[in-house]
Amino acid sequence: MEPRLDVPTPSEELLSRYNVAGPRYTSYPTAPEWRGDFGSDALSERLSIAGTRDGAEPLSLYVHLPFCRSLCWYCGCNVVISKDAGAADRYIDHLVMELDLVAERLGARRGLSQIHWGGGTPTFLSEAQLERLWTELTRRFTPQPDAEVAIEVHPALTTPGQLSLLRRLGFNRVSMGLQDFDPLVQQVTNRLQTPEQTRALLEHARALGFTGVNFDLIYGLPHQTAARWATTLETVLAMRPDRLAVYSFAFMPDVLKHQKRMPADALPGARAKLDLFRAAYEAFVKAGYHPIGMDHFAVPEDELARAQSERRLGRNFQGYTVKAASDVVALGSTGISDVGGAYAQNVRPLPAYYARVAGGRLATERGIALTDDDRRRRAVITQLMCNFWTDLGDDGARYFAPELERLRPFEDDGLVVRSGTQLELTALGRLFVRNVAMVFDAYLSRAARPRFSRTV
Repeated sequence: MEPRLDVPTPSEELLSRYNVAGPRYTSYPTAPEWRGDFGSDALSERLSIAGTRDGAEPLSLYVHLPFCRSLCWYCGCNVVISKDAGAADRYIDHLVMELDLVAERLGARRGLSQIHWGGGTPTFLSEAQLERLWTELTRRFTPQPDAEVAIEVHPALTTPGQLSLLRRLGFNRVSMGLQDFDPLVQQVTNRLQTPEQTRALLEHARALGFTGVNFDLIYGLPHQTAARWATTLETVLAMRPDRLAVYSFAFMPDVLKHQKRMPADALPGARAKLDLFRAAYEAFVKAGYHPIGMDHFAVPEDELARAQSERRLGRNFQGYTVKAASDVVALGSTGISDVGGAYAQNVRPLPAYYARVAGGRLATERGIALTDDDRRRRAVITQLMCNFWTDLGDDGARYFAPELERLRPFEDDGLVVRSGTQLELTALGRLFVRNVAMVFDAYLSRAARPRFSRTV
């Protein structure tokens, strides 16, 4: 399936009507629906349920490493700012305790098809700390021979020695955060790195045998203009990473107070912001990349591109993947597990996280057990977000009758085509995939919309 080169331009009226607050759907039900009465005992039970599955059925494992040396002012992640690498020692101690708690409940189910270390900045850890954490993890769990083993890195902080060590340990995927190469944009977002640093790390990763190397970019940041953005895109394409993620900046200063350090009057408006995405889309597809899911791109030979062409692309909290397991176990502060038919999130403050696991309890703060209706809606939303297509099933017209009625305006606007039980987004509709997914969200009418970023 060849990607479209042209990106339709929505009318001002269409843009205004659909540019509303809405979820990104990294989960369904979304985080505002998770409950504080779903705690450690509830997750323990779900892990035990997951442990009763076939022991050969693999898991996905996420490890959250929150430490950063400085705060990026656009950031929406859980981070801990420190200049002292030794601050991570105590954290690793407690990750090991949590590993034991989780492994005990999972019984014989210890195989991993996917491992992801995210942050924060995981390469805040020294080489000794990285090796210690990997050793402790693999004493308790066994990566499959073809497992996807990924880590997020900051090109300005990650050393060649760290990358060489990670490859030797078994990591085979690396995601580099760069956001924008423009000096002014970097200055007002407090994210400083040069193209030279990024290229050097990319070339070293390739020489070591890393595949699926990804660059993260963000559009909608202060002072991003068409001309500045075009220069960044040209610089990125000259390096030609295997994958590209182009995220929409979520400006939520009432929730993320540090975002107030950026000049709000320099943010691009809705039309200008959409034009930044369109410019990225056209540049990447013209250069041979396939559009993947909502905001990702991959070279044609990449496994993500092949999976989407066959409508089998998956997605979890780690991003788009072909290795998604039926259960995702997360470790560390704010780690989110998707296990045994439930979501469960760990506490954020490190003292609380330490106290929980040192006391022999899982660090769960909130979560939700999915109903049958939740699972069915999640399957539809996931297919839309990953493959721009879904099949509602034999009884879909009856089960989703109210939703199909609410989709009629989307069909009239040329965003969705319905064929029997199947729905497919048009090229124009892909720009508004979050809006289409929202139609199937049973919770949205009573959710606090200000918690969500705008869809465009």
